[in-house]
Formats: sequence, structure tokens, C-alpha cells
Amino acid sequence: MSFENLGEREKKVLYNLIKYYIQSADPVGSRVIANKFQMGISSATIRNTLQDLEELGLVQQPHTSAGRIPTDAGYRVYVDYLLRPEELSSELRDQIKTSILREGRGLNEILGQTCRVLGEITNQLGVTIAPRFESGVLRRIDLIPVADERIMVVVVVESGLARSLIIEIEATIEDRQLKEFERVLNERLTGLTLGEIKESINQRLADVSGHGRLIKLVVDSNEKIWAESTSGDIHISGTDRLLQHPEFSSVETISELMRIIENGTVLSEFLKSSSEEGIVITIGHENKINEIMNCSLVTSSYKVGNISGSIGIIGPTRMPYSKLVSIVECTARTITEALSGLKRTEK
Repeated sequence: MSFENLGEREKKVLYNLIKYYIQSADPVGSRVIANKFQMGISSATIRNTLQDLEELGLVQQPHTSAGRIPTDAGYRVYVDYLLRPEELSSELRDQIKTSILREGRGLNEILGQTCRVLGEITNQLGVTIAPRFESGVLRRIDLIPVADERIMVVVVVESGLARSLIIEIEATIEDRQLKEFERVLNERLTGLTLGEIKESINQRLADVSGHGRLIKLVVDSNEKIWAESTSGDIHISGTDRLLQHPEFSSVETISELMRIIENGTVLSEFLKSSSEEGIVITIGHENKINEIMNCSLVTSSYKVGNISGSIGIIGPTRMPYSKLVSIVECTARTITEALSGLKRTEK
């Protein structure tokens, strides 16, 4: 159905129906629209328009005698063509910024706080995804002995962000040898993306001599050091708030959603695959994961140098899109600012 083929009356009736349904969660009848919105047309005319919208697949009747509710297609028309983003109050903008822009916190703390803020102020599920490090350009790698037969590997990318992991070694390595191998790695790998390093580490270290055990260690740990994390990079907050929505009053519905939330890898991969520049809204059956096909997602990317991550909210398709779009947009700008500040302090 092309939006251009909708008449002005159909657009206004659809807009008012969705606006009222978002607030009430009750199917909307023609008389309610006529009384609530003072459109200057009769209830009978609105009823005929609703029938037209139903034939177009934009609204449906959950029961024969009930009013109508939007379909996923109706919501899509609404968010693509009829949505009017709400201007946030200065108090709400300040609340978002004050909560996120705090001094002395690392990446994980900022992402965790961001998803908590999103959950609290939207009454939906707040989600943050860590930056996709594989597209980051390596600034340096540090090899730090932390205990006998254990080394901390710290990978720092050009954005200033870093991640670290502990790897086991079979025997103690002298500090001098470790520092020498660290120098070799930085000479060979600095300036490449982590993805390029992961794909070519064997060839780039093939002619290095004198560091056999360490080369084997790095090659064997290739996926751990350079690859994306897909389970530990997602933060979620606000599951208790979803229970306040009538759409999640069913134990079966909330249980299905909890299963996908607990499996952070599936949700993280889905959000990464669907992330684009700016605000992205996916509605109902547009989601490819069965457990969230009765949900909508409002997401946005944030950037730190040349790498990016995602933030957003998950909730019922009956959500106040006009306000949530503005909140997610403001939060994405704020987290970009916060992480850019983190980048400056780490230089």
C-alpha cells in the first residue's frame, strides 16, 4: 500500500486511532475518534474510513464487536510518514546527560548506565551494544604478565577505546622476551584493522624467529584477541518495566522474551545486523527473531572515532514512538559525547 494513495481523511483517522490506542491499549471505535479528536466529520464517516483502512491492511478488529487496532503495516505507515518527533523538555535532556556524562568511568560502566537510563525514562527495555572493535584500527597492543603462566593482552584502537583479556601460557616467559615480542607485534600490526589482523595473523608473523611459543600462543588465541565478542558486549535493563504493559501479562509471552534476553549472543547479533546510521525502527514481524515478533525496536548508532555501537529500546508495538525516537536520538548523541571524552582522557 503506497502512502501517497491514502486520502487526507484516511491519514488523519489512522493517525488519531494509533495515537489513542498507544495511550489506552483498548481497541478504538469510530465514536471514540469522533468525540476525542473533533475532526469535523460524523461517526458514520469515520466508521466507513476505518473499514477502508482495514481493507488496506492498516488496522484490524481483534473481535467482531470490538473497535480496531493498528497492524504492523499500520504502525509502519505511522512511523514513516505520520510521526511527529516530540521535543524533549530541558529537564529530561539534562537528566539523560547528567546520568551518562560522569567522570572517571570506563566503557562498560558508561554502557551499563546508558541502558539503565533508557529503561527508567522510557518504561521499556533499555539495550546497549558495545562498539564493533573489528573495524577499529590498532593503535597498540600491550602484553602484561599478571601471574605465573598468565598474560593480559590489551588491545587499543585508534578511537582510544581498549579491551583486554587474560590468556594462559604453558610456561613462564621472561619479561624481556615478552617486551621484545610486544614490540614485534606493534611493528607488524599497528595501522591494520582488527578484522584484517584476524584474517592474516599467520602470514604477518610467518617470518618472525625466536618467539616460537609466543607466536603459537597468539595464533591459537586469534579469535579471542581480535574477533568480536557477541555475548559480553550487550547490556540490558528494565525487564521489570515490561511487566507493566498489558501485552506482557501472559506468562508465556514474557517467558519467550526472557529467553532471548538471557541469550545475549542472539540479540546482539540481530541488533548489529540491523543497525544503520540514525534512528531505525523495526516493528513486529519485521523482526526476524520469533520471541520479539510482538515487539518494536527503536535503535540508533553511536560512534567513537571510526567504530560504532548501538543503543535502543525494546517494547510492545504499542509504544509512544514520537517520544521514544527523541529519547533514543538524544541518548545516542550523549553517549557519543561521553565516549569521545573517554577517548580524549586515554590519549
